[in-house]
Amino acid sequence: MDILKMSEEHVEECTDLYIDAFTKSPWHDAYDSRAQVVSFFQNHMANNYFLGYVLKGQTGIAALCIGMKKPWIQGTEYYIDQFCVKPALQGGGIGSGFLKSIEAEMRKEGINAIILNTERGFPSEKFYLKNGFKPLDGLITFIK
Repeated sequence: MDILKMSEEHVEECTDLYIDAFTKSPWHDAYDSRAQVVSFFQNHMANNYFLGYVLKGQTGIAALCIGMKKPWIQGTEYYIDQFCVKPALQGGGIGSGFLKSIEAEMRKEGINAIILNTERGFPSEKFYLKNGFKPLDGLITFIK
């Protein structure tokens, strides 16, 4: 499989993957329309700090990661907003391999950290812990 920077040509297939992954357990997300998800990807891509990747195999896109470069006093970080693997391929190491490839790309681009938020108690928490991520003590997330 090949890691590619996400581009407009990937939006339709990424939309299908995203809907497939996040409308199922444990997320059970609901969307008003497919167009809403397409717009979500296009809005991310319009951001001048956007950085997204797809993992593409012979049968199409197996995984995606979208986020942004985040300036910080100690250098640039990569904030992962969404990461998913095609449900039929989960549990076989594809996500971990994809994440390792993204980390290698980050080092090439001089990005010194990867940060993200996920839901406590969901399978994603175990996935990120298994792949070397650590919760930041004292950090909380707010929304208004």
